[in-house]
Amino acid sequence: MAKRIIEVKDVVTRFGDRTVHDHISLHVDAGEIYGFLGPSGCGKSTLMREIILLEPLQEGMIRIFGEDICGLDHDEAQALRRRWGVLFQSNALFTSLSVAENVSVMLKEYTTLSARLIDEIVALKLDIVGLKQGDGLLYPSQISGGMKKKAALARALALDPELLFLDEPTSGLDPISAREFDALILKLRDMLQLSIVMVTHDLASIEGTLDRMAIIDERRIAAEGTLEEVREVDSPFIRTFFGGELT
Repeated sequence: MAKRIIEVKDVVTRFGDRTVHDHISLHVDAGEIYGFLGPSGCGKSTLMREIILLEPLQEGMIRIFGEDICGLDHDEAQALRRRWGVLFQSNALFTSLSVAENVSVMLKEYTTLSARLIDEIVALKLDIVGLKQGDGLLYPSQISGGMKKKAALARALALDPELLFLDEPTSGLDPISAREFDALILKLRDMLQLSIVMVTHDLASIEGTLDRMAIIDERRIAAEGTLEEVREVDSPFIRTFFGGELT
């Protein structure tokens, strides 16, 4: 049996009198690329934020690397955060810092490495995501959307995470750049032996990148499994979402 990296059990999320998640359960195995899918407003990104400790868990249980995230003290939470990287939909780059400086932020905050070694690590991270060293001198306002995604990905990889979270990673990219980014994700998963969780609505990414997925609809998991398994589930949303276009 594959090692479970993430376990979500009976998670309930409410905002006021609105229930977003109603006893959601799923799991992510080591080495797989797992997707959160569903209609707008179904709570895909909220669930990811709960997992990465940016939103408090209201009810239920979440384990990451076997650790229950509830009840962690500050030091324990920080130690756990260092084991994953996050690429936010907005990229969340610091506009006042160069690309290289953005990538170095985590290294400066969480390590005691020398400036020279940090520079070497930054150069390596830029290279593995397909950016040139000269790109590191540019500022976010001076680079394309695709380069911003790569810069944010390099920053997410700065601390050599075991787990990577991607929130709508191909959002805003043209089709060619989006498929190139998908290929990069697959390459990095294999090269760095990562486990990856991705929020996406990109049908091409779903078909070509995800190993398994969970469909969130009407506050619950409508289906979980491979693409083939999910498409066999009798659900109005799933039929509408896929539309019979994937082969």
